[in-house]
Amino acid sequence: MINAHIPTELIQLFSSSDALNYRIIPFDTGENNMLKCYGDSSTAYEKIIQEIAIIYDLSVEIEPVEDAELDKALNFYYRQDRTFSSNAQSLNISHADFVGKLIEEADTLKSSDIHFEPYEKKCRVRFRVDGKLIERYIINKTDYPALINRLKILANLDISEKRLPQDGRILFERNNLKFDVRVSVMPTIYGEKIVLRLLSKDQSLLSLNRLGFSEKQYADYYKAIMQPNGLILISGPTGSGKSTTLYATLGILNRQDNNILTIEDPVEYTLPGINQMQLKEEIGLTFGSALRTFLRQDPDIIMLGEIRDQDTAQMAIRSSLTGHLLLSTLHTNSAWGSITRLIDMGVHPYLISETLIACVAQRLIRLLCPHCKKAFHPDVSFTSRFALDPNASYHEKEGCERCYYTGYLGRKAIYEVIPIDKHLSQLIRKSETDIDEYLERHKIKTLKDSALEMFAKGETSLEEILPLISETI
Repeated sequence: MINAHIPTELIQLFSSSDALNYRIIPFDTGENNMLKCYGDSSTAYEKIIQEIAIIYDLSVEIEPVEDAELDKALNFYYRQDRTFSSNAQSLNISHADFVGKLIEEADTLKSSDIHFEPYEKKCRVRFRVDGKLIERYIINKTDYPALINRLKILANLDISEKRLPQDGRILFERNNLKFDVRVSVMPTIYGEKIVLRLLSKDQSLLSLNRLGFSEKQYADYYKAIMQPNGLILISGPTGSGKSTTLYATLGILNRQDNNILTIEDPVEYTLPGINQMQLKEEIGLTFGSALRTFLRQDPDIIMLGEIRDQDTAQMAIRSSLTGHLLLSTLHTNSAWGSITRLIDMGVHPYLISETLIACVAQRLIRLLCPHCKKAFHPDVSFTSRFALDPNASYHEKEGCERCYYTGYLGRKAIYEVIPIDKHLSQLIRKSETDIDEYLERHKIKTLKDSALEMFAKGETSLEEILPLISETI
């Protein structure tokens, strides 16, 4: 049985081509620096062991496993279509093309971020794929400073400054790939950690009707954003896709007769025809101060990156009261939780009821890989608790080469859209927190409803929706 988690530094001892050719996977180091490797039961390894000893100066011991199991593990650890060899000795860290190759590989994996992390004895590179971090490379500690300097130069940052955080941007374009790469540098006890956020320039990704709204949710949200004034709030944790929803919304509102102003931290996408401002708190340019300036700029629509404090909340309410449409985000677990959060920030309920026209919550749910997902039957207690058909066939993850053995391939946004009518406006004035009966009576889908619907359709797993169900029940 092959270990589920083999250290990356062992995998990198062999190049992809050699591992596939020799049909071996290193998994442990035994006594006297003997390298233990998995091999198949049908291959004679005597000559291979001698060849590895000459080329790599390594003593190898083979542990046979089933051929099919070895093939699956080889495809997982040594994919032939990787952008460059996983052999640590072949990673030319100082080479100008290294970062470009990493970005290309991240694009192949549909990764949103690349993490460069130093530790006491090693440094690693991890990719965030479908919201989860996976380790891809181990870099020698001595090579790491050259990589950091290369990234800083590309991002036009100060290579001599190693004590303070820095932020920059790389404009990447090659082989029909176009990315705005946001660069964040942070000092740690073992060196500087860098995170690259990859922001695709493909504007088709920002189409509102492709984000995951149901037909009714889209109609309710579209009606709200077409109002001449008022407040629209989108809530959810970091990484739930709120900014993407806001940008897609601005894409619809971006008409020649609208003056649209945004204050963001940071500006993730540049949109032609929209006046975008970058937050700079160190010089006093905060969300609140920017909003005060916006009101003197004759705006029609204002996009506020986030409501963080009382001053910003009150300015947002004031802006929507004076005839402007204002869109913003909050960190809450549900759409209705936005009202409670604003009240906690010191905004009077009657002001919220006068200005709020829609509140939205969203999450990103990983989709099961369609090539390998397998059917299963959940516990009867679960199906009865959530009114699911106990005789239906549901699905769980398996893992294959196409999904890099994660069991998931891509993500989909789910939404909770609550348009504010007169009845809800009265409930806001009363600071009412429980509106479950109202939502059910008006057939308004909650996040829990949307998640269970995806599970029932076989689009995602029980494992993926359980945390969401737990936080909304």
